[in-house]
Amino acid sequence: MKPVSDKWRPPLALVIGGTLAVVLVLPLFGITYLRLWGNILGWGEAAWLIGWLAVVATCVLGFLLWRLVLRPIYALTGYARAMKAGQATPPPVHFGTPELGALGASVMAMGDSLNSRAEGMKAYADHVAHELTSPLTAIRGAAELLQAGASGDDAQTLSKTIQEATARMQTLLDDLGHHAMAASSAGAGSSRLSDVASALDTRIEVEVAQDGDIPLLGADLATILTQLARNAAEHGATRLTLSVTAGTLHIADNGPGISAGNRDRVFDPFFTTRRDQGGTGMGLSIVRSLVQARGGQISLLDDGPGAVFLIDFD
Repeated sequence: MKPVSDKWRPPLALVIGGTLAVVLVLPLFGITYLRLWGNILGWGEAAWLIGWLAVVATCVLGFLLWRLVLRPIYALTGYARAMKAGQATPPPVHFGTPELGALGASVMAMGDSLNSRAEGMKAYADHVAHELTSPLTAIRGAAELLQAGASGDDAQTLSKTIQEATARMQTLLDDLGHHAMAASSAGAGSSRLSDVASALDTRIEVEVAQDGDIPLLGADLATILTQLARNAAEHGATRLTLSVTAGTLHIADNGPGISAGNRDRVFDPFFTTRRDQGGTGMGLSIVRSLVQARGGQISLLDDGPGAVFLIDFD
C-alpha cells in the first residue's frame, strides 16, 4: 500500500470551526465598520467594500473547503469505485485533514487486503485442483482395475493405493480447512509466551530465551508455534528457541536451515520439499495467514545456521 503523505494538514475541526467563525464574524465586522466609518466613506462605498470583502471571503472559504474536504473525498470515492470494478489505479496520496488521511489509509488497506484475499483464493483453487488430481487419478485407476477383476496380491496392492490416496486427500482437505480458519481473525487478545510454550505438545524441545507478552490469543499463538515446531522437526531440528523483544517474536531452530533456492517460496501454499513423505506444504502458509489476520508480519531471516523467523506486530 502506498503510504499517505504525512505533510501537515489542519484538522477537520479547525477547518469547520474556522469557517463558522468567519461566517459569524464577517457580518459583525460589517455592522461595526458601517457604524464607525460610514460617515467617512459614505454608506454606499462602505456597503460596496463590505460586499466585496464578503465575496472574497466566500471564495477563499470555498477554495479551502474544496481543497481540504471535497477533493480528498472525491479522490477516495473514485479510488474505491475503481477497486470495486477491479481496475488498477494509483491510490490517493494527499488528504486535506488528518481525519480524512486516516480514513484514506484504512480504505486503501482494506482494498489491498481484499485484493490479496481474492488473488489468494484463486491461487488456492488452482493449487487444490492440481494437488487433488494425483490421488484422484490413482483412485480412479485402481478402481477400474478392481472392477476389471484384479485379485490376490494385485487386489491388495490396489486397495492399499486407494487407501493411501484417500489419506492424502484427507490431509490436504484438513490443511485447507486450517488455512481457512487461520485467515479469519478471532479478535484481539494477549498471551504470555512462556505460558503458551510450556503447554505445547511437540516432538522437539521448545526453549524460551526471553519471555514477554504477545498480542495474540493463546490459541492462535499455540497454533503458530506448533506449526513452526512441526516444520522444524520434519527437517531435522531438535530444539526451537523463542524470544520476545520490543513487539517482535524471534523463532530459531537448530536444524539445517532453508536453502537459498527455497527461501522465497517457503510461505507459498503447497510448496514442500517432503512431498514424497506426505508433506502438504501448508504449514508455513497457515502460519503466515494467521499472523497477517492478527495484524502482524512474518519474515524469514538470514541469520542461520538453522531456520530463523521474525514475527513483527508493530
